[in-house]
Amino acid sequence: MTTSSIAFVSSDAPGSRESAALLAALYGQEAVEDAETIVALGGDGFMLQTLHRFMNTGKRIYGMNRGSVGFLMNDFREEELRERLEAAVPETIRPLRMKAENMDGKVTEALAINEVSLFRQSYQAAKIGIHVDGQEQLSELICDGIMLATPAGSTAYNLSAQGPIIPIDAPLLALTPVSPFRPRRWRGALLPNQVSVRFTVQEPIKRPVNAVADHTEVKSVRRIDIAEARDTTATILFDASHSWDDRILAEQFRY
Repeated sequence: MTTSSIAFVSSDAPGSRESAALLAALYGQEAVEDAETIVALGGDGFMLQTLHRFMNTGKRIYGMNRGSVGFLMNDFREEELRERLEAAVPETIRPLRMKAENMDGKVTEALAINEVSLFRQSYQAAKIGIHVDGQEQLSELICDGIMLATPAGSTAYNLSAQGPIIPIDAPLLALTPVSPFRPRRWRGALLPNQVSVRFTVQEPIKRPVNAVADHTEVKSVRRIDIAEARDTTATILFDASHSWDDRILAEQFRY
């Protein structure tokens, strides 16, 4: 790997592919296995896929927004890309590891950069028990769902469910219910990122629940164990003029 080597990858959207081809013509296109920096063209969803793809490779991922929201992305500009990459601020992301057991006893493992979430599968509300580090914290949460979100994911679905925004370097996870019915006033919790969390689905036949870790979905689960994957990292780059901390601060004052 050379320090200046760049590989461009893009989503399937025509605008993203055109932008990747243009930048490759301007700056050269290294093979992805040899590049130090991966420039991802697309939206937040494609950025998540790219971070998963290059987890634990040591490659730096720099996103350029060709989608809609683009919270994980930098603004798209053709000019001075190498200078922007040299000045970019790196952030280390540690995903969550989900182990979900379905009704047949099959265990599925998956990583989540944003969140692990549970959703009711039918018209019946879900009933979920919550244990933190082996201790029962809620014997029965009646809800549409619940999630455990990382700082990176705290501005995504977690925020839409009224969960807290977490600075990227805060050693915290957001435990956030979705439409809680009982306990009616429970709005979730902030947990240290060193804990392990277990969700136990109650009445799983009558009230089936699915579990999702980013893009991996497991249907009809009965038990889900989640902990930070401390041996797994990805590096994301942000323009120095608009760092992740700046975005987090600005997001908290939106209304």
